Amino acid sequence: MFDVTIIGAGVIGASIARELSKYKLDIAIIEKELDVALGTSKANSAIIHSGYDAEPGTVKALMNAKGNPMFDKLCSELDVPFKRIGSYVLAFSEAEKITLEALLKRGQENHIPGLELHSREQILEKEPNVSHTVVAGLHANTAGIIGPWELTIALVENAMENGVTLFLDHEVLDIDKEEHFSIKTSQGTIESKIVINAAGVFADQIHNMIDEPNFEIKAWKGQYYILDKIHEGFVNSILFQCPSDVGKGVLVLPTVHGNILIGPDSQEFEDKEDLSTDAQDLEYIRDKAMKTSKNIPMWDVITTFAGLRAKPSNHDFIIEPSKNIEGFYDVAGIESPGLSSAPAIAEYVVKWIKEQFDSIEVNTAFNPIRQGIPHFMDLPLEEKQKLIAEDSRFGHIVCRCEYITEAEVVRSIHSTLGATTVDGVKRRVRPGMGRCQGGFCGAKVMEILARELDKDIKEIVKDKKGSVIVTGMTKE
Repeated sequence: MFDVTIIGAGVIGASIARELSKYKLDIAIIEKELDVALGTSKANSAIIHSGYDAEPGTVKALMNAKGNPMFDKLCSELDVPFKRIGSYVLAFSEAEKITLEALLKRGQENHIPGLELHSREQILEKEPNVSHTVVAGLHANTAGIIGPWELTIALVENAMENGVTLFLDHEVLDIDKEEHFSIKTSQGTIESKIVINAAGVFADQIHNMIDEPNFEIKAWKGQYYILDKIHEGFVNSILFQCPSDVGKGVLVLPTVHGNILIGPDSQEFEDKEDLSTDAQDLEYIRDKAMKTSKNIPMWDVITTFAGLRAKPSNHDFIIEPSKNIEGFYDVAGIESPGLSSAPAIAEYVVKWIKEQFDSIEVNTAFNPIRQGIPHFMDLPLEEKQKLIAEDSRFGHIVCRCEYITEAEVVRSIHSTLGATTVDGVKRRVRPGMGRCQGGFCGAKVMEILARELDKDIKEIVKDKKGSVIVTGMTKE
């Protein structure tokens, strides 16, 4: 019997789990996939928004404004890549300049610091590759970029190190409640006093298993390009175009690892698992991005991808206890700026959970520090030599694009939340993230996984159940 069970191991569920682990509670996370961060947390714009965009008075506005300043401490504690590089919303006409003034006013109502209107000359001084047709820009110096899956993995690892139990490959099939909740999963039943629904695009389905339907979640797809990191420095800030009714528009921005990210578009999809990309849609994104800069080096695209975000029927975050089922909480419809709001949402939810218990003790053994796996190539020579002396596998390069060593891959497999799939290793230490996209290192990563997990290589999958890579020997 758990005190609290969280359904969904994306960044929201992970943030809540870590925040709850500061107290003496028996906590579980249930995730249907083989790893955490396989939904929206895996595929998004990786931005920590400053908070000017949300409608004043909404839950979004409150959570974004509170969440943004929490990331410096959080990422330092969890050893997660994060950079405050600032953002621009660019206006290319006098009409769009009026939109900037409206956004500035909205940001001021949301109490967002560091907002300024910049002239064309100020923008081009900082961003020389922006189209010279730019008229003005709204600059937000608190905006940042982050590794979203690195953050989610780190949150769950730290939560587990502080006593949280993680159930992977447990799809929730049904929920009942008598004296307590019985959560029927594909691997058995889990019992809990409290249930938190943080299931992303499937949150409405989870809600409807136990409560009367009162909201709907639509899946909106966004597609992206990633450019080779040889173009690091092409842009230095997050570059937005003026927003429209369907979203914040096509962005051009750097990633924390030095690539250039371009996208997304925004389309509603019935299939909540459809992550396919489309040539025509990608062409649209490219054409739109050229408004920001006509010099984008599109010849160096190394991959494209798509992500789904949970768009709620009420157009705001749904963070509330059920009116009908005591102990059931919805944390749903967490679209953009959900990533930016995650730590504030966690604090908000945990205040409610604490009220459910007659008394709740602080976990005095809580350790907020989680040590990540060092990137060998970033270390000083003396530290490299020391690591190789301790473990010769640090001297063996597995991924030539990202310069990842065998020791890093092994550590990713044997960490607190160890990788069990090829993409799981990729999200933790980056082999396959470079120019060749795993063409050279993929087979070696599979061999290491099979060896370290004592499995047949045919059992190693790319990411999800059924994503088989090797089926047998040639001519077997």
